[in-house]
Amino acid sequence: MATLRGNCVVGQSGGPTAVINSSLCGIIQEAMRRHEIDAVYGARHGVVGLLHEDLADLGQEDTAEIDLLKSTPGAALGSCRHKLPAVDSPEGQRQYQRILDVLAAHDIRYLFYAGGNDSMDTISKVLAYARGQGYEMRAIGVPKTVDNDLPASTTAPGTAASPSTWPRLRWGWGWTCSPYTSPIPSR
Repeated sequence: MATLRGNCVVGQSGGPTAVINSSLCGIIQEAMRRHEIDAVYGARHGVVGLLHEDLADLGQEDTAEIDLLKSTPGAALGSCRHKLPAVDSPEGQRQYQRILDVLAAHDIRYLFYAGGNDSMDTISKVLAYARGQGYEMRAIGVPKTVDNDLPASTTAPGTAASPSTWPRLRWGWGWTCSPYTSPIPSR
């Protein structure tokens, strides 16, 4: 698979867990080190942030603050439980196209989405729609769970490994899964 250059966005979805911010920290830190990634954004409140183009430029955050995510409870970017409608419905067409428009406007080629089963379903649908429209991108599901209950996944980081380091170990540029309050300030 060819190297893809562009920007990265990460979102969080579902109920916050003890490891979701630690995984967020690892994604941000590793994405900032990658030469393929020019900018790292956070989608506030998950896919809802993509729909509303509510993105935080995480590259502007202090690296010490990012490191604190490893021990920060909750979902630092804010979470949602928004389920995308069927792509073949009028509302589905509107929402998927809006997400694609936002991704393209910010040259986002890497989508990381931390959550459970519904979240993995969301990124799978977004990736399928983007590919159908000829938009090249990668979508990486980030398990927020410690119980390894995601279909088609072999490992969830959980407490067996440091979630802040597992994206470096399994960065997965070609890997695609088959899925409150927000201390990240608005600017």
